[in-house]
Amino acid sequence: MGEHLCRPCHSREKAKSLGKFICQRCHLAIDEQALMFKNDPYHPDHFNCSHCGKELTADARELKGELYCLPCHDKMGVPICGACRRPIEGRVVNALGKQWHVEHFVCAKCEKPFLGHRHYEKKGLAYCETHYNQLFGDVCYNCSHVIEGDVVSALSKAWCVNCFSCSTCNMKLTLKNKFVEFDMKPVCKRCYERFPLELKKRLKKLSDMTSRKAQPKSVDINSV
Repeated sequence: MGEHLCRPCHSREKAKSLGKFICQRCHLAIDEQALMFKNDPYHPDHFNCSHCGKELTADARELKGELYCLPCHDKMGVPICGACRRPIEGRVVNALGKQWHVEHFVCAKCEKPFLGHRHYEKKGLAYCETHYNQLFGDVCYNCSHVIEGDVVSALSKAWCVNCFSCSTCNMKLTLKNKFVEFDMKPVCKRCYERFPLELKKRLKKLSDMTSRKAQPKSVDINSV
C-alpha cells in the first residue's frame, strides 16, 4: 500500500528517483540547470540580480553572499577561475593566460595542485617538474632540473647553459671551447694540462679507443 505524502515530500521523492535537484525555495524538481547559491540548488527565476534587478539564469555568479547576472558581475572586475568558472575572492594564480583558484591550478598529468611551486608550460597546459620531464623535458646532468632555455648537448648529455663549465675550475664553457671528458664531466684545456702525466696518458688512450680525432686531448663541442 502506497504512502500518503505532502506535496513537498512527493516532489522530493519524485526528483530523487529521476536524479534531479530539488529547489530549496519552492521544493519542486529542477528540470533545467540549477542555480547553486550557498551550496544549495534553486530555480534561477526565484532570484534577481542584486545590481540591475534582472531575473537570473543558471549563469549567475555569487559574490560576498549576493547574486549577480553575468554581465554585471563581469563589470565588477572579479576574476573567474579558469577551472571551475566561479569567482575568485581570495588569492589568485595568474598562469596560461587565465586566472585560477590556488587549489584548482593543477598539473595536467597528475592533477595535484602546484600550491605556489614551480610549474612548466607546454601547449597551453601546466605540468609539475616530474611529469614535464617524463613527457617532454631535457634534464640538466649537473643540476638535475628541467632545462627551460637553450640546451648544451655534449658528452652524450644535456646541460643548462650556466651549468656547462669545467668540473675542476668552474670556468664557464661555451660552444667554441675545447675540453676533455673526465669522470663524465668536461674539463677545460688549462686544467687538463695540469693533470699528472700518467692520468693524461690514460685519458689519451681512452680517447684513441673511442674516437679518431686529430687532437685526442681535446674535443670540439661543435663536433659532439
